[in-house]
Amino acid sequence: MPLQPSKLGAALHETLTLHSSLCRREAGAFQKAIQSGDDIVVACTQEKRLFAEVAEQTDKVTSVIKFVNIRETGGWSKDASSAMPKIAALLAAAHLPDAEPVATVTYKSAGRLLIVGALDKAEQVAGLLADSLDVTIYARGVSPGQSAAQERQYPVIAGSDLRVKGWLGAFDATWTKSNPIDLDLCTRCNACVAVCPEGAIDLSYQIDNSKCTSHRDCVAVCKVAGAIDFSREPQSVTEAFDMVLDLGAQPLMALHAPPQGYFAFNASNGLASPGLLAMVVKLRDMVGEFEKPKFFNYKQKICAHSRNETVGCNACIDICSAGAVKSEKSRQQIVVNPNLCVGCGACTTVCPTGALTYAYPRTSEQGVRLKTLLSTYAKAGGAHAAILLHSQAAGQQALEALGRAARLQKTVRGVPANVIPLALWHTASVGLDLWLSAIAFGATQVAVLVTDEEAPAYLEGLASQMQVAQTLLNGLGYAGVHFHLVRTTSVTGLDASLQALSGGQPKVPSIPARFAVAQEKRSTLDMALDHFMTQAPVTLPESIALPAAGAPFGSLLVNKDACTLCLSCVSACPASALQDNPEHPQLKFIEKNCVQCGLCASTCPENAITLQPRLLLTPQRKEARVLNESQPYQCIRCSKPFGTLKAIESMLGKLAGHAMFQGAAADRLKMCGDCRVIDIYSAENELKITDIR
Repeated sequence: MPLQPSKLGAALHETLTLHSSLCRREAGAFQKAIQSGDDIVVACTQEKRLFAEVAEQTDKVTSVIKFVNIRETGGWSKDASSAMPKIAALLAAAHLPDAEPVATVTYKSAGRLLIVGALDKAEQVAGLLADSLDVTIYARGVSPGQSAAQERQYPVIAGSDLRVKGWLGAFDATWTKSNPIDLDLCTRCNACVAVCPEGAIDLSYQIDNSKCTSHRDCVAVCKVAGAIDFSREPQSVTEAFDMVLDLGAQPLMALHAPPQGYFAFNASNGLASPGLLAMVVKLRDMVGEFEKPKFFNYKQKICAHSRNETVGCNACIDICSAGAVKSEKSRQQIVVNPNLCVGCGACTTVCPTGALTYAYPRTSEQGVRLKTLLSTYAKAGGAHAAILLHSQAAGQQALEALGRAARLQKTVRGVPANVIPLALWHTASVGLDLWLSAIAFGATQVAVLVTDEEAPAYLEGLASQMQVAQTLLNGLGYAGVHFHLVRTTSVTGLDASLQALSGGQPKVPSIPARFAVAQEKRSTLDMALDHFMTQAPVTLPESIALPAAGAPFGSLLVNKDACTLCLSCVSACPASALQDNPEHPQLKFIEKNCVQCGLCASTCPENAITLQPRLLLTPQRKEARVLNESQPYQCIRCSKPFGTLKAIESMLGKLAGHAMFQGAAADRLKMCGDCRVIDIYSAENELKITDIR
């Protein structure tokens, strides 16, 4: 890879010196640099550990040291000769400050471990952990042809209907203690096993009731210990643990992203697996106090989940693979458990209002990173930039494997020169607002690299949001495909997908945007869309129809024949898109505010409201317009308006045949509240309770 220090330096506004062996004979130059006080970026992640050791051995180190990979992502590629603009962009982004600190979530573990599984296998695994953890075994029988250890080394519990909930340091295991054998009293003498004529007792010392025919020979032989009692009532038991290792074929917590401290390993085919060894190593280290960032912020005021005990938007609940997001109707909101949240950010991506936002890093910080990458790339002479979003774990490994393959194989080209990787904690944490901002800042394409890390719901959510984003750009006149979901299972497959990105040149704005990405999702979307409309290459249509799934914009269609202007929809709207008029019976609507949550349609007692997903491009999008209005109904006694003509007529029609609303009572329905009371007390023929004798 021919590096050009002068061109790189010009793009980065600094003077660069080319080193060929900085981690070996030129280490002195690195030591001198880290004593300067300036932030230092080392463009090598392979020798990160070595550089850290050199820094520790160097006196008076005042610099902040960061690392960035330009080798597998640019240098080891068949396009390496053209990769200089991308390398400049990666170096510029590496110079940016780290994300600002956020609140943290704390876990405290004392090392209490519950192992669930066949007793013989659980005891084998416990032997690897008992020296550092306090182990308890929940026995689920024994493996065929196997037996438990005769020596009682660990507490053993058993029963039925085991349920586990919680997280690291705070798991609750609940089960029903229903078996006749009390394991605390059992001495493992095996007399009951030997004497049982049906073979209903195995070496986990529990009785299979489906085999037992009540001979009770076991009771007779266990008189001394008194461990067997068939008359014992079932008892629900709950016990606290810090960690859980589940060896069952079906996991107790069937989540794509299980909570911290829960590990599931299918031991039905034996314990000889490197996966189990990795879990054992992690479990041994999970004693003490741990912290992680609180990855999300929540604004209940603009949440579209629930109003007046009516549910509207469920997007965050449906997509969460960790079971961290729950509905709490009594408080008219969702509740996110920070201890269960794994930081995937999928909830923030599908949230239409921005009530849930990603906190670490913040959306605004990611916006600065995108703008820095793209502006530096363009300044260094790059063209047709494609942003490749990938995870820091499996996604990063896939790119590094591709870079090594391009170095060694003739059939693989490597990461193209115009494809700029951007690592994320999780690929689902970035969505519509940042994708569109990237295009506005100068990218021609945005691709998301997904691997086995992502839950199926995440892939559906990302695909749905990409369809909305693509529909918006195509509707605004920007032809081509701008957004891609790259799925890969092999190096060659990934290479083919990235090469397709290098050849794509969809239409984009001719002038890059200059706005700053806001933390508020809707604000960022508005600024990006305004830029696209200003730079649109064609005459804009009046509106763009959007897919129903995941559409964050839209209008409402109101059936005026059915609507009585009760205005219950106004109180249900979380985004102030629906409004009333204090001076006149009117239902007004500001389309810019509508998030298509459906709360208004769910609340409407007449089913008069239908959602219309679209993006209106005329100035009326930001103006209040009247969806329905009616003549006011005036009190027949004082002429004061107190309702709408349609609502009162509808009420009168429904009650016309009711015996309680005839004659004077029917007239009172046509009066305002004050006159109705006056009429009741002034009517001479009205029967009063004081008249009853």
